[in-house]
Amino acid sequence: MTSFGPVAISCVGVRKQFVLRHTRSLKEALVWLVKGRKGDLSKKFLALNDVSLEVRKGETVALLGLNGSGKSTLLKLISGVLQPDGGSVRTRGRVAGLIEVGAGFHHDLSGRDNVYLNGAILGMSEKQIDDMFESIVEFSEIGEFIDTEVKFYSSGMYLRLAFSIAVHTDPEVFLIDEILAVGDEPFQRKCIAKIKELAEKGKTLFVVSHDLDLVSTICERGVLLEHGKVIMDGEVHEVVGELRGRSLDA
Repeated sequence: MTSFGPVAISCVGVRKQFVLRHTRSLKEALVWLVKGRKGDLSKKFLALNDVSLEVRKGETVALLGLNGSGKSTLLKLISGVLQPDGGSVRTRGRVAGLIEVGAGFHHDLSGRDNVYLNGAILGMSEKQIDDMFESIVEFSEIGEFIDTEVKFYSSGMYLRLAFSIAVHTDPEVFLIDEILAVGDEPFQRKCIAKIKELAEKGKTLFVVSHDLDLVSTICERGVLLEHGKVIMDGEVHEVVGELRGRSLDA
């Protein structure tokens, strides 16, 4: 049995609710106005309900579930993009997340400026970024476009640069959300090789992907969410098998 280090990610009783503001019909809106605006036309959606889990340093975990199960919401809470409505989320060490393509990029700045901006956000000093800059650009395959404003980049170019910056920060915890679905196949293979390299170095990986074969090769553990609750937590092949069964029944 693999021995892991201290807790890298801790989620205790995590709850997250979203308010979906929309009117179902004109008649409903008129009734609401006639009644003096009493009641609430908005609809509440409980994305996560009392989620508790621990991920230890060096673990590789696949967060799995059907669409709407709460996977991306949980990853955003762990990354700090969102805050929980209840419970607690704690992380240890530097956390780098590929949660959304180009998230954190300033569209009016060049690729070069965004490397320095994102590197600083992820905790790197200017000298560290200077030392790694050529390697970041080389891995990203952006080349001559590094001094172009990123608003002119394709989604694939966003991905390559964002991924390259994130892996060069040498994070202790690496969060990945469906990011490998974007970009061409050769770069996807390059990303997967880099992720496996991080895993071999003992980095903590938390991965959301619909590519069940891929997560089965990268991750050792699987956590299955359904309607915002953890319903299974165990060896990745067993959890993938359970999800496949539920997908067929859905």
